[in-house]
Amino acid sequence: MKTLYFDCFCGAAGDMIVGALIDAGADYEKIKESLSTLDVDGYELSCEKVNKHGTMATKFDVHLDETTDQPHRHLRHIVDIINSGELPESVKQASLDTFQRVAECEAEVHGTTIQKVHFHEVGAVDSIIDIVGTHLALDQLKPDTIHSSSLHVGSGTVKCAHGIMPVPAPATALLLRGIPSYSADVDGELVTPTGAALIAQLAESFGPMPEMITNSVGVGSGTKDIPDRPNVVRVLLGQASGNAKATETVTVIEANIDDMNPEHFPILLEEVLTAGAKDAFITPIMGKKGRPAHLVSILTDEESKAAVIDQLIKGSSTLGIRMRQEDRICLDREWKTVTTSWGDVKIKLGSYEGTVQNIAPEHDDCVALARESGASVKEVYQAALAAAVKGEFNHG
Repeated sequence: MKTLYFDCFCGAAGDMIVGALIDAGADYEKIKESLSTLDVDGYELSCEKVNKHGTMATKFDVHLDETTDQPHRHLRHIVDIINSGELPESVKQASLDTFQRVAECEAEVHGTTIQKVHFHEVGAVDSIIDIVGTHLALDQLKPDTIHSSSLHVGSGTVKCAHGIMPVPAPATALLLRGIPSYSADVDGELVTPTGAALIAQLAESFGPMPEMITNSVGVGSGTKDIPDRPNVVRVLLGQASGNAKATETVTVIEANIDDMNPEHFPILLEEVLTAGAKDAFITPIMGKKGRPAHLVSILTDEESKAAVIDQLIKGSSTLGIRMRQEDRICLDREWKTVTTSWGDVKIKLGSYEGTVQNIAPEHDDCVALARESGASVKEVYQAALAAAVKGEFNHG
């Protein structure tokens, strides 16, 4: 499993993240070309090697033309700019998700709605470039899993559009909810709102570097010159090794329900999955006083937990829930395609420690082909499975 680790020992900002990803192997010229398709002007890009306190790093810079007016922008303007670009759809969506996060936190800070939020620092051209540039770089590197250290936020105060604020700045503090962070002996802001939003969105877990075989190391430079340490963020990219490739922590949410119309359960499962749950299932149980009941079990990550809980409470008759954290082992997953007499079927391969352990045709594909051709689902499924077992996968 291709693994990427952010080492944020001296904070994180958008330009630092893009620089580190380029330093780790992303193609700057391709990123620059894609960014040029955005409906925004008044800037130039540069990318060069710099020495930060004895450490060589890549400095990605957005140089603004001071003669070009850069107005405060609302979320709808950001959406229009991103959608205007000739970008992969996954990059557009990921970039919009980042700005959605920022908009929600800015709205909470200022007591307004996301539609009325003025994007001051984060809505500036350099932040649009940093956010889209990050997702373009990741689209090139294509890590299967992303992890991060805890974030060093700095200390003291920072000057924002609304005046002097404590570090971390109000929106940054909200963006870092649920994420390990700390303030140490560096005066000033080390984690910007853009950096906080990106790391919060990208990282699946936080802590020490996972067990991995590192293939490349990228170092991205910040703008600060700190006397006793380099103002950089590091990216380590490689292959997970040992148990690290298969282990993740999930939150298990459960509720016992004995008074709900069973016809509502399939809808409930669909709703919590849409809210971000990794998995959801229902088990028949015997409740108190011999009542038949159902145990609703949901697996989710920290990021989606609040939305999943909200949907469970709204969509069921439960009067309470319980939660716990558990580790789970997941096989590496890969999708390939085989061709049958009735058409193409996607195949999911599950591997553990480099060896394929499970092969499963996509059931929906089999159903669709069966309905089109008049064959049975079993026939299509068995044909697809036989082709996959023989390794007859399509290429290209």
